[in-house]
Amino acid sequence: MGQVLNVAAYKFVSLDSLDARRRELSRLSRRLRLRGTILLATEGINLFIAGRPEAVRELMAHLQSQDEFADLIGKESYSERQPFRRMLVKLKKEIIAFGVDGIDPARRTSPRIAATELRDWMSEGRDITLLDVRNDFEVEVGTFSTARAIGVDSFRDFPAAAKKLPDDAKRKPLVMFCTGGIRCEKAGPFLEDEGFEEVYQLDGGILKYFEECGADHYSGDCFVFDQRVALKPDLDATSRGLCFACQAILTPEDMRSPSYSEGVSCPYCHRADRLKMSEQIAARHVAIARFTDPLPGSQPYDNVRPFRVPEKYDGANLVDMLDDAFVYIPRDEWENACRLGCLERDGETLDAATIVRARDRLRHIEPQIVEPDVNANIEILWEDEAIVAVNKPAPLPMHPCGRFNRNTLVSILNSVYAPEKLRVAHRLDANTSGVAVLCRRRSVAATLQPQFVGGSVQKTYLAGVGHAPDVDRFSCSEPIGDTPLKAGLRVCDPAGLSAQTDFLVVERFETGGALLQVTPRTGRTNQIRIHLWNYGAPITGDPSYLPGGELGFVQTLPATAPPMQLHAWRLAFDHPTTGERLELEAPPPNWCEPP
Repeated sequence: MGQVLNVAAYKFVSLDSLDARRRELSRLSRRLRLRGTILLATEGINLFIAGRPEAVRELMAHLQSQDEFADLIGKESYSERQPFRRMLVKLKKEIIAFGVDGIDPARRTSPRIAATELRDWMSEGRDITLLDVRNDFEVEVGTFSTARAIGVDSFRDFPAAAKKLPDDAKRKPLVMFCTGGIRCEKAGPFLEDEGFEEVYQLDGGILKYFEECGADHYSGDCFVFDQRVALKPDLDATSRGLCFACQAILTPEDMRSPSYSEGVSCPYCHRADRLKMSEQIAARHVAIARFTDPLPGSQPYDNVRPFRVPEKYDGANLVDMLDDAFVYIPRDEWENACRLGCLERDGETLDAATIVRARDRLRHIEPQIVEPDVNANIEILWEDEAIVAVNKPAPLPMHPCGRFNRNTLVSILNSVYAPEKLRVAHRLDANTSGVAVLCRRRSVAATLQPQFVGGSVQKTYLAGVGHAPDVDRFSCSEPIGDTPLKAGLRVCDPAGLSAQTDFLVVERFETGGALLQVTPRTGRTNQIRIHLWNYGAPITGDPSYLPGGELGFVQTLPATAPPMQLHAWRLAFDHPTTGERLELEAPPPNWCEPP
């Protein structure tokens, strides 16, 4: 047994005199030479402390001598080394950040289920939803074998993620769990308010389960927020490490790698091993093929799209607001949706004349929809611990939007990569094929996305046009309007945003068309399509920017239609964790060959 006692404890209870409590606990902690964190808020206390056993117990006894904390129970474990760097006693708005008003675990929380009872339920194969409410990176370290991850990077994202849980989960027992139980105290009442009929929380969380049941039905370790990184089911610290550069959780093998330098870098900070990547990519392709045959949106289902009313529409007529906010959907479609009772607010059906208020939470229900077919032949080009790059086929929308929800790149990949939630670093039109990059962690997205915004990413496209330009090299710098027209289209506008695109004729065809190499210097919406259309050489197959200067209003082509000839060919950027320049290329499609 190690010489350092670690204690985690929390209690939701109404507290006052917070500043005086903070000063008292700070003085006592310093005298006892403890390290860790104590959070105080009007809703209670949350603490993680470590030190000499007698010192830790003295602080706990001091707290338990007060009426508010008389029943405060700590979860104990031992370690060889002090897992914390310093001692902090802090005042917070919440002892566990959630951001939802009206959730008060001191007054109401979900019933608890004992660890042994949950183990029995799992052994019996009982039909329950076992919900892991922790962050995705914690889930990666270990979880129960039958658990479903809520899919968040931060507990503040839990409310939005919980609203996406399937309706059938509301009608059967749901058991949620986290590390020690505190997150479930708030998650439970929220789920109950959302209509979940039978919600339980694992008493004491994973750590209590380890104490009473060991590794039964659990795979891996339990991540903890200190220098121990993770605990095994026997509550001893694992030999895992944490990279302070990229925050990756490291195995002993990772830390023996020549690429590992403590406090500086790790193997995940360097280019992934190509052979390992190839094997992983091959497995992903099998998973994608299975998931998309048949297409996930090909079976009828009720599609529910929640949204909040923006401030600028406060007091507006419902249909007027919808028509203005969703310019790509015809007004008569919204009017018909209202007639059919497909718009709701707090369970109340709304008619077209309803007056909406800012921040109203509305739901648009599309009953028994079948989504249009798409091209789901997604090819993984690159995969490492930070990013996934694909050769996106066309037509295939990137995000759920309009007629598409399940038949989208993000929805398909998130199902294949579950419980991970991939984040798109940049956008391609549904009808554009080629290189698209997605981030596997929020911290990675925060590093990579600014490169696209700042213009440091080198992008090269291939475009087929039906009318070959008169010169081999030319540029277009016409500003592009910032206000979308119907169907979300934009056009050149002298008062618009600056835009620059360079063009090179790669090959001229006997049909009068040409293959162009395109380099966008800025990243405006539909920039390449607009500039070529404005130049008089619209992209072949473009359903919106038509020959003769006409505008069409088709957003996504039918899967059987001839392709729009625009392809994101090459992409170069600084890798968000290694800093190395990464160059990706998606093979040119067949239409690049002479007809």
